[in-house]
Amino acid sequence: MSDLFLVRDPTEIGRRRQGLAKGQIVETWPDRIEPGECWVGQASKALLDGAGPPLRARLRLDGAHVPIYYGPRLCDLDSLPTEESLRGRILAAHGIAALWITLDAAGARVSHTPTSPDDPVFFLRRPGSGRPHVWRLFRRRDEAEAYVGERHDGDEEAAAWAAGLPAATWDDLIARYATTDDS
Repeated sequence: MSDLFLVRDPTEIGRRRQGLAKGQIVETWPDRIEPGECWVGQASKALLDGAGPPLRARLRLDGAHVPIYYGPRLCDLDSLPTEESLRGRILAAHGIAALWITLDAAGARVSHTPTSPDDPVFFLRRPGSGRPHVWRLFRRRDEAEAYVGERHDGDEEAAAWAAGLPAATWDDLIARYATTDDS
């Protein structure tokens, strides 16, 4: 599992992006609460660190502590975002987990129009790929349990996933699993 980093200095990140080779993709997710900070995954940070001294990170978090549930209907695998990117997006919204909801219980594609960048339902796909995937972000364990109970009634695997989330809230996630980092 890769680490995720909360880094400052989006200006420096932008400068370093300019020097990367064509085809190298760096995904950063601006923190929705803390302006001027962004979440970046280990692979993207390595690319950025290759263009200068290592970026200093305020926090480091093992991605395993930000669970993703795909469910039994997962499809369009070639357009799935990387888990590192998805987890960065979750953390940027101060979420603790996400559930893939691209298809409804009947197997039809979900239609949704996000109301703001803070909408818990969002679209994300692999850069350059076709179909977007729809995700449901959770900021609290009890929110995930209620959602799964309503929308995935009878799905014992989903219920166990929601009940087993490693943190109850964003603050709990950061307090229990994030470390300060000087790399």
